[in-house]
Amino acid sequence: MDKEINVLALVKGEERFIFLFDDENRDQTLRQLARYAADPELDFTWYDAAMLSRKIRDAVPSDDDMVASEEFDSLSIDDFY
Repeated sequence: MDKEINVLALVKGEERFIFLFDDENRDQTLRQLARYAADPELDFTWYDAAMLSRKIRDAVPSDDDMVASEEFDSLSIDDFY
């Protein structure tokens, strides 16, 4: 098997959220995190989605992530006043 599969899991009480993704379906996985966070029947919060999104972006960075990261790194507290 020459395609790498990433595994990301979150355990919250009795619920288990397990995501399998590769480089090609990274963005679909990020969208799925948002769908889960918006579902009131799941114990999956926007905080959970944000934390898992960060892990996905770290595991499979895109060019857009790198540009955004460089822009955020150059910000200072004065930029927010």
